[in-house]
Amino acid sequence: MIRSGGDPTPTGRAAGGTGPARSRERFLQGEPVETGVRTSILDSWRRCRSLALAPDRSDLPFREDFDPDGRIVRAAVPVLDRLQSRFAGSEMNISVADANGTVLLRRFGRASMADRLPAIQTVPGFVFAEQFAGTNGIGLALAERQLIRVYGAEHFAERSQGSACRALPVRDPLSGRIEGVLCLGYPRSAEDPALTTVIRKAAEAIERRLLAQSSERERALLRAYLDTTAAPHHGVAVDALSLELHPRDHAIVMEKAAELISGGQRAAVDVPLPDGRRITLVSRPLTSASGVEGVAIEAVLPGSAPGELLVIPRQTDEPARTSGEPGRRIDEPPRQNDEPLGPLVVPGVTPFLPLFGPVPVAAAPARLSVGGPPSAHLPDGAPGQILTNGTDGADGRTVAAAEAGGVTGDGSDPPSGARGLVLVGEPHVGTYALDARRRLELLSEAGARIGTTLDVRRTAEELAETAVPRLADYVTVDLSEAVLRGEESADPIDDLLRTVVHGIRDDLPFSPVGARVGFGPTTPQLRSLTSGEAVLEPDLKAAAGWLAQDPEHTERLLGHVHSLIAVPLVARGVVLGVVGFYRGHDPTPFDDDDCSLARELAARAALSVDNARRYTHERAMVLALQRSLLPHGLPEQDAVEVAHRYLPAESDVGGDWYDVIPLSGTRVGLFVGDVVGHGMLSAATMGRLRTAARSFAELDFPPDEVLTHLDNVVGRLDREDPVAGPGMIGATCLYAVYDPTSQQCTMARAGHPPPAVVRPDGTVFFPDLPAGPPLGLGGLPFESVEVHLPEGSELVLYTDGLIEDRHRDVDAVLDQLRGALAHPQLTPEEVCETVLDTVAPAHPCDDIALLVARTHALDPRRIATWDLPADPALVSEVRAGALRQLAEWGLDEAAFAAELMLSELVTNAIRHGAGPIRVRLLHDRTLICEVSDSSNTAPHLRRAASTDEGGRGLFLVAQLALSWGTRYIPEGKVIWAECGLDGVQRTEGGMPEMA
Repeated sequence: MIRSGGDPTPTGRAAGGTGPARSRERFLQGEPVETGVRTSILDSWRRCRSLALAPDRSDLPFREDFDPDGRIVRAAVPVLDRLQSRFAGSEMNISVADANGTVLLRRFGRASMADRLPAIQTVPGFVFAEQFAGTNGIGLALAERQLIRVYGAEHFAERSQGSACRALPVRDPLSGRIEGVLCLGYPRSAEDPALTTVIRKAAEAIERRLLAQSSERERALLRAYLDTTAAPHHGVAVDALSLELHPRDHAIVMEKAAELISGGQRAAVDVPLPDGRRITLVSRPLTSASGVEGVAIEAVLPGSAPGELLVIPRQTDEPARTSGEPGRRIDEPPRQNDEPLGPLVVPGVTPFLPLFGPVPVAAAPARLSVGGPPSAHLPDGAPGQILTNGTDGADGRTVAAAEAGGVTGDGSDPPSGARGLVLVGEPHVGTYALDARRRLELLSEAGARIGTTLDVRRTAEELAETAVPRLADYVTVDLSEAVLRGEESADPIDDLLRTVVHGIRDDLPFSPVGARVGFGPTTPQLRSLTSGEAVLEPDLKAAAGWLAQDPEHTERLLGHVHSLIAVPLVARGVVLGVVGFYRGHDPTPFDDDDCSLARELAARAALSVDNARRYTHERAMVLALQRSLLPHGLPEQDAVEVAHRYLPAESDVGGDWYDVIPLSGTRVGLFVGDVVGHGMLSAATMGRLRTAARSFAELDFPPDEVLTHLDNVVGRLDREDPVAGPGMIGATCLYAVYDPTSQQCTMARAGHPPPAVVRPDGTVFFPDLPAGPPLGLGGLPFESVEVHLPEGSELVLYTDGLIEDRHRDVDAVLDQLRGALAHPQLTPEEVCETVLDTVAPAHPCDDIALLVARTHALDPRRIATWDLPADPALVSEVRAGALRQLAEWGLDEAAFAAELMLSELVTNAIRHGAGPIRVRLLHDRTLICEVSDSSNTAPHLRRAASTDEGGRGLFLVAQLALSWGTRYIPEGKVIWAECGLDGVQRTEGGMPEMA
């Protein structure tokens, strides 16, 4: 056997227990078979088993009601005769079956081959459909609807184990429907890859002859039209109408003409054109001498004299040629056998004669009038509305078409104006053309409707909404659970979730959205997932594999649906899920054209779903990175009560951030910032910027200096980043430092929205804070502003995503924010919720970071201050006063460490600094000792040598303190040290221990 894309593989009775023969034996014994046999064959075996077929069954049903002279027979006979001549003397048998699997024709390379067959198989009428004969060429070609090969043990029946075959569906070129199957059968030993080319060419020859039969019918209709015209047949170029019209207007006229033909009855339609003109199209049923029924469409141009021709560029008595067969006269017989035809009919596009082509037309071939006033030839209906015989118009009048050359019932004159033939065709062919156009329109609409968002579920819903009701009555979409998370599915068959159920009704017993769905091995959905191809089941009542999955459930569904197309959602080699298209209300079953359309819709939707999946995956990664770089918890401090929120944008994740940093002297620093742009780069830049900002803040730089340092950092990142390019990295930032001892807040901003301040009485205002340039511009200074915040005030910091929205005015949003904050009784957490509920946009296009801080004041009784001149003799007094204060606070355990630290710090300030000197003790979560002087010199911690007499003061402070440092103030500097309230001090190794 020759597998697709592989080398020949031996089959038949397997040697060594391998191959399809062994797989078939295992399958018949009920053992699982997953490898060693093609998917299409295994699916067919499973369907045979679900139908309870027996491999040794030899009888086949016989039909006597087939048409021995049908279209497929007349088209196939000459082709089969040539095939029989080609394979004369060989073991080849050639068969043609109809669309139901009934064999209509059979030829043999050697006549003696017929003697080996049962008598019933030597005459036309026996049925080789899969549900009767098991896995075979004809049955499988109808089931798979494509070229197939069945070799040896791949046949289900025992009688066919020594045979091989190739079969190919034969389609009507106009409708695309399967008219029959061409099958070549031969012994296994005669396998030849060239047979694929032979059978394809033979099928194409049969299809060309089917097209020729359609052409004969169209020519017969045209002859019938010419026979009914009143004037003599002379050459008239009615294509002048086409030349006169704009291509856009021409398309409008042709579309309406196709609709009239598909209607198949007398009718008229007034077609308005965009330039204000109107053309009347009149349809007239025809019957040819051979009994072909069709419709002729005439165009009437108003304003011309009655009987005036459109144009007569030349007169000739030469019989006209059709537009489809150059060089052929209309009354010539059709070409014989399978000689290629000219472009008489392009399937699905131009299936009529003659499409504004030159044909012999009389001046006034038919008379049509309207009941009512003689001057009106159409009712005042809606523009373009088709009005048929016996149908009331908008004003109650009726269109009545007279017989050719006759007179209307009320004696009215026909519509005045030049007229000419537009189209001649059969109604069912017109339906094909309309269907083709509507399919193109649906695909065009799908391109606009599917994929409007980057949400996986919404994209699947758009697919269903596009297909219902124009293609299907119901659509189900099942996606892998991993795909919904934005990941690739390792096994899309076992983790499918019902994602969408959409249809013309909501009460059908489909599995609900969110349910886990599983499909049996013979179901169309699983077959489509494993093969990667669409699976069509025109009649679900005969689909054994579908029925066998869940008989009770499918029985309920069969009361509402009758036809199914299952299409896998595959994009870029990734299987995303499967979509099921069902018909129930529409009585027409799905066909191959519908299957092709469903496949195209699913392919487009799969790309959009995969784009949404990739976006979801990338957004999840960026969001995870963003959240990992934001604070995971707020530090413990008593200066402010803080609540915060971070809300990512719907479309993408940006670089918004916030931070709360405890500072020396019970102060706290509050940050909020926004990195320009979105995506991974912005999130990564945010993390680097936040780290730098925290470092500069912990060095106790004032807000304006912190922003200056951050500006340098952003400028350096912008210059050094090879991915973003120069000028692509920027950021805005707001930094505030609140001191609970003085209740003063110092703020500076770099291109960031100003904060909102809520006073304890509910008054809301936005401080007049200099904007400053965004970070990264460089060279421009930043300014700080101090604001007094009484205890209980709220400082609200936010990013621009909260207030800036292209659909809203910023001033109006700020008024909304002011109203949302004017409730001092709310806790910071409640304030965050209120602001997001009332101020934030419903669909934020930018990230939102929100930080609400309610201020506290340090009790003055927990602050002790001493001012003294630079006199060493006063050190002892400071120590004594500090000990008394610690005793008053009940901090006797911390007295030893505090006394030593104060002694060293005050002594250093007197020796190396400049007066006046201030000493301050702060009783907060820790005991903070501060010594300030007016000098700007910074102390250094060094390890004194064993021979040094001094230099150990700061070393002792560092050992005794939990932390210590220096900060600069406008009048000098402050050296501070913290120790635990329980007397915790540090060992020489840097670890604290109890004193």
